[in-house]
Amino acid sequence: MKKWNLIIDVAKCFDCNNCFLSCKDEFDGNDFPPYSLAQPRHGQRWMNIMRKERGQYPLIDIAYRPTLCMHCDDAPCISKADGAIYKRDDGIVLVDLEKAKDRKDLVDVCPYGAIWWNEEKAIPQMCTFCVHLLEDGWDKPRCVQACPTGALSVVQAEDSEMAEIVKSENLEVLHPEYNTKPRVYYKNLYRYSKCFIAGNVALKDTDECAEGAKITLNKGSEKGIATAEVNNYGDFRIDNLDEEGGQYTVEIEYSGYEKQELSVDLKNSINLGTIFL
Repeated sequence: MKKWNLIIDVAKCFDCNNCFLSCKDEFDGNDFPPYSLAQPRHGQRWMNIMRKERGQYPLIDIAYRPTLCMHCDDAPCISKADGAIYKRDDGIVLVDLEKAKDRKDLVDVCPYGAIWWNEEKAIPQMCTFCVHLLEDGWDKPRCVQACPTGALSVVQAEDSEMAEIVKSENLEVLHPEYNTKPRVYYKNLYRYSKCFIAGNVALKDTDECAEGAKITLNKGSEKGIATAEVNNYGDFRIDNLDEEGGQYTVEIEYSGYEKQELSVDLKNSINLGTIFL
């Protein structure tokens, strides 16, 4: 059976909040039984955009990660809900409006923090994948429909088809160590979860930038684990490195100049500043 999956491209998200606003517009003041009751106007963010700044001025990077219910196949909320939360055959996870009444304990069982408590209605709430719209003929939830950059997209596919898409597009899940088998996948997640080494290379005798200089990253006996080239502004960046990555050596080579090596103890994203050859 084909199941619903959501793909989020972190590189395309610019924090416009259209996804959050469209979700709020759809569910604020609107009940859609048997799937959901109205979302409170304030306090809940079924689509929650997390923000992270990396690096130091002037070489910085800001990434935005839309985060919602992961609609997991092995959802902890389902295993602890005694039927109050359930999964449909099409992959969507939903709250049973009757069985979940007064089950505030379910808010804390989601490791992603995607379940919210509605105090007025005494019920846990979360993203429903706009299932009421899908059953009315829509081919996407409101958040996807409202995204102006294409950062959000949906795929309805068999599990085997989705596995091929995950592999071909290099998709990841959030916190794979949770082992929940999410149906929300991320592209370019390194922009949020990894770190980089950046810098600027200039020529001491002319003050011109060293456009085209070759940057090679080594780690211990591992040589050339990553490379980059200085652009026409003199900048370079090697990304997708593990935080607390340890000791690296940055080699800088430019024709007619002596090769330079810099030692970097990488704990988080770092701007090495201007390096003169």
